[in-house]
Parts: sequence; structure tokens; C-alpha cells
Amino acid sequence: MGFRFDGDALMPAQLSFHNVTLGYDRHPAVHHLDGEVAPGALLAVVGPNGAGKSTLFRGIVGIVKPLTGAISLGGLDVRDIAYLPQIADIDRSFPISVFDFVGTGLWRHTGMFGGLGRRERDAILQALAAVGLTGFEKRTIGTLSGGQMQRILFARVLLQDASVIVLDEPFNAIDAKTSADLVGLVQRWHTEQRTVLAALHDMDLVQAHFPETLLLARSVVAWGETAQVLTPDNLGRARRMCEAFDDTAEACAGDAPRPQAA
Repeated sequence: MGFRFDGDALMPAQLSFHNVTLGYDRHPAVHHLDGEVAPGALLAVVGPNGAGKSTLFRGIVGIVKPLTGAISLGGLDVRDIAYLPQIADIDRSFPISVFDFVGTGLWRHTGMFGGLGRRERDAILQALAAVGLTGFEKRTIGTLSGGQMQRILFARVLLQDASVIVLDEPFNAIDAKTSADLVGLVQRWHTEQRTVLAALHDMDLVQAHFPETLLLARSVVAWGETAQVLTPDNLGRARRMCEAFDDTAEACAGDAPRPQAA
């Protein structure tokens, strides 16, 4: 398995969550998260709108700092994690070409103002070819469709060559062909033993391609094998937890009951 809870004797963790609570200006979004993700895991993170999925991912990549607890990265620097944000978080009015946008995936190696040699330029072209966008190099990102934009986000992740990949809603609002192509890249990363976490809404896609699932509703509802997590009872519980949550509540403190593995 690619997951474990404290006390389970499995391989060393790639990511560890120690009583983590995340939020904004004391506004709670994820509560008392405990658990570990093993190297090479392919983990879907699911839950209703407002469940805290995006906040969890922002916590992993260091955009949001824990209000309580800690997130351990298994010896990695946060810069070693490839992060694919939601399309809505990208300013598509910024006048940058597809080539230059994808090239930002090399910043970890070249620096923000580092020059691009032939090797780097070839790598960008290869990444674009891998996502089916050869010939789009000079187009600005504002001219792309939603599916094309998602493809160049994946191309940027390819260039980062990271051991941990965090994908926030990578298959939303795209056509079936694009979704299938990008799922193929995720499967490739899994085969390469990279650790992949993806926030998803499509339960059929999760059941077909993701062996492990974390069901989140501000707190953990279930975490384990996908078939055991995505039960009607668990999904109903997650929905009721989010509907009942008090958005005016302050971040809680102290210990909370530890969730059980599914």
C-alpha cells in the first residue's frame, strides 16, 4: 500500500502529516490530519466542494502554513515538489507565450533569470510534444482552450522532473480525449515510482485509475484502498460533514480522534 497511519509497519513515508490544521487567518479548512503517503503512491484526494482539498495541497507546497501541527516532506525541499494549480488560479491575461510558460518548469534548474541553451529548448519542445501541442510554441496562453491550457500545465510539470507531483483538479472542464491523454501521463509517473497526489471530483475516474483515496471533509472521513473508501456511507458522511460545518468557527486546538484506515 502507498499509505499508512501512525503505527502501521510500512515503508518510510514520502509525506507525513502530524496533527495538521490548515486555514486562512484562523479560518479552519483542514483539521487534525494525521497520516503518511509512501514513495510511489498514486493517491486521489476527493471530497465535496469546500472539503479542504486545495488548502491541503497548498499546505504541502508551502503556500499555506499549518496553524497547528507539521507536514514532513521526507527529506525533500518544497522546491522539489511539482505543483499543478487549478486553471482558475492562472492569470491567462498575462502576455506570455506557451514556450516561455512551459519553460518556467526549468526554473529550479536554471533560476528565474537563467538563460536557455539548446538542451533546455529541446526539453521544452519535447514536453510540448508529449502533451500533443507541437506547433503551439509562439501562441500566448490567453488564446488557448481549457484543455490546451491543462496540457501545457502538464508539460511544465514534466520539465520539473519531480519525485513528488501534486495536481489540483487536473481533469476539470476538459474534453474526454484530453482527459485520457493526461491520465496516461499520470500513469507514466506512477510507473516511474513518482509520488502523485491528485484532487479529483470524477469518482469513476478515481475508481478506474487511482488505487488509493483520501476522502476529506475538512477532516478525514476515510483513507485507504479506493474501493473501501468510496462507499455510499462514507460519501454521504462527507457530504453531511461539509454541509454542517460552521464557516465562522475558529481553528480548533488540541488533539482530535485519529481517523482509522479504511
